[in-house]
Amino acid sequence: MKKGDMFESVVETIDFPNKGILHMDGERVIVKNAIPGQKVRFVVNKKRKGKCEARLLEVLEKSPLERTEGICPHFGICGGCLYQSLSYEEQLKIKKGQIKALLDEVCDSYEFEGIKASPISDGYRNKMEFSFGDEYKDGPLALGMHRRGSFYDIVNTPECQIVHEDFCKILTATLNYFTEKHISYHKKMQHTGYLRHLLVRRAVKTGEILVALVTSGQTENLGANEEYTTPVSEQELLAGWLSCMQAQELEGTFAGILHIRNDSLADVVQSDETSILYGQDFFYEELLGLKFRITPFSFFQTNSLGAEVLYETARGYVGETKDKVVFDLYSGTGTIAQIIAPVADKVVGVEIVEEAVEAAKENAAGNGLKNCEFIAGDVLKVIGELKDKPDLIILDPPRDGIHPKALDKIIDFGVDRMVYISCKPTSLTRDLVVLQERGYKLEKACAVDMFPSTANCETVVLLSKGEIDSKKVRVEFSLEDMDMSGFQKDATYEQIKAYVLEHTGLKVSSLYISQIKRKCGLDVGQNYNLSKKEDAKVPKCPPEKEAAIRDALKYFQMI
Repeated sequence: MKKGDMFESVVETIDFPNKGILHMDGERVIVKNAIPGQKVRFVVNKKRKGKCEARLLEVLEKSPLERTEGICPHFGICGGCLYQSLSYEEQLKIKKGQIKALLDEVCDSYEFEGIKASPISDGYRNKMEFSFGDEYKDGPLALGMHRRGSFYDIVNTPECQIVHEDFCKILTATLNYFTEKHISYHKKMQHTGYLRHLLVRRAVKTGEILVALVTSGQTENLGANEEYTTPVSEQELLAGWLSCMQAQELEGTFAGILHIRNDSLADVVQSDETSILYGQDFFYEELLGLKFRITPFSFFQTNSLGAEVLYETARGYVGETKDKVVFDLYSGTGTIAQIIAPVADKVVGVEIVEEAVEAAKENAAGNGLKNCEFIAGDVLKVIGELKDKPDLIILDPPRDGIHPKALDKIIDFGVDRMVYISCKPTSLTRDLVVLQERGYKLEKACAVDMFPSTANCETVVLLSKGEIDSKKVRVEFSLEDMDMSGFQKDATYEQIKAYVLEHTGLKVSSLYISQIKRKCGLDVGQNYNLSKKEDAKVPKCPPEKEAAIRDALKYFQMI
């Protein structure tokens, strides 16, 4: 078996998220986007020792697990919904097994609570970003999702099953309108053309809809081509589209119809300028009795009903929070923080996206919550500056997980419990290795399916502080071995620690303070850093902490 070889075989299992697994000639072969039981034709892309990676060419025979009715007509063509052809029960079974297998690889003993289903498996998404393009080169205008495995080709998706019917009506009407007007789409490589994306958001509880047409600023000769030579003005074009939208018979109602101008070179939905054509640029969604203000670019779980299951699970894992300070790191728009706030003394949220932080503050005020503080910044940079000391930490990082340096700082708080919510279990397991090495134990875990028909799944885990390595205890907490008689009386160790924390955000140990006092010629006793173990290793104070301690000693006029 070598690169470029073509084979046929039956897929045996599927690893998270979309890795179909089979064995040939004693080698393990990964074929992405294949379902267990399918007979597939594939070509080898990469060859490594004992493992091959291959590209799916064709499904020759369906899996016995696949259903024959109720399948989306775009299945297998559109880049989403790998599990669309499986019953929802089978989807849950597969995801449950994948998450359990990943956790078992890094954790010895814990309680696995299985998987919780989404309240609805069809029409659950509250947000979609549709792309303009063509289904093939120089083909007619298309509006929908990317073709599987293609950066350029767009598949029309007028019957998408993971969104409400209102989405499909808005998509179809928009495509028909701009097709009739002969408006060009924006070509990614040439950076020419007008139409880029159609953004649709819908509140599940109220049915309110935000729709935004995303275009470039290239308004010259709109509608003009070889056959049609008369251009149309952008104002006229948008007015016509607005009338088209308002004429649609929808189950929900429009909260706002927007035009967003985006001249970014990247294929992303963002705003250089936003104009309100009708209504307003926000609506409110409800989760667990709280209201959240949603704008076109607000971070919010794409499955509102599933989010309630997720957050109820997380809240159960958090447990008792009375009179406790809770840190919600990677807090987004503050959803979790606000759910916890009514039963906590204080909740501090940290989020890098400033817009999300402002939304969190506004939402908290609207919900009458006065014990929430939201801070804009990178967790890695901000965490050392936080004034409060947490009793419990909630983590809900992006798909890549937590930066190693940030994770170290989080662990240094030494809280008894952490709740980690992960949208990518492979990132979670990587972080769990570090957390366990640093004294935390996985108590229990639960999968929550937020994305039916797709290969993605959320995971919630509870971690508790376990036994710390004896060497670390000996090094960090051997003050009983010290001769305390010679300590300076000008300032206590606790006063020095408090000063350093307040002015630098750094936490310093008594051991480090003793080391620096001795460097400065202050008497701390002969056994300040000695252990009963002859082979014990004593860590040296890092330069940044030494500087902070010296500053404190100067402040207290000890040097």
